[in-house]
Amino acid sequence: MQKEFQGRSYDLLISHTTIVFSRYILLAWQHRQSTDARSFGGLFYVLCDEVGTLDWAIALQQLLDLINEIATKAGKKLSALIQRQLQQWIATLPSYIKACLPISCCES
Repeated sequence: MQKEFQGRSYDLLISHTTIVFSRYILLAWQHRQSTDARSFGGLFYVLCDEVGTLDWAIALQQLLDLINEIATKAGKKLSALIQRQLQQWIATLPSYIKACLPISCCES
């Protein structure tokens, strides 16, 4: 609130104070983004880069392997239920996704 503005009206003073504090908030935010290593912006980009290197077909295969592993450790009834649900889900997938799966996953 330097001497760049002079006014006696209450509305003018409120307006000027709002502008000054808005400018301060923006400058403080910009300073934090450029100097604070704890900001979430960098963390977000690091995680996005890591996820970008994971192929979706490999991720889908790992998910199916995990489900199959859980199904084999479950009881017979639960295992059969999991396998049926998994086969029904695979049957509803679009053909371009089924083409990326191994043949053993798509067999009924």
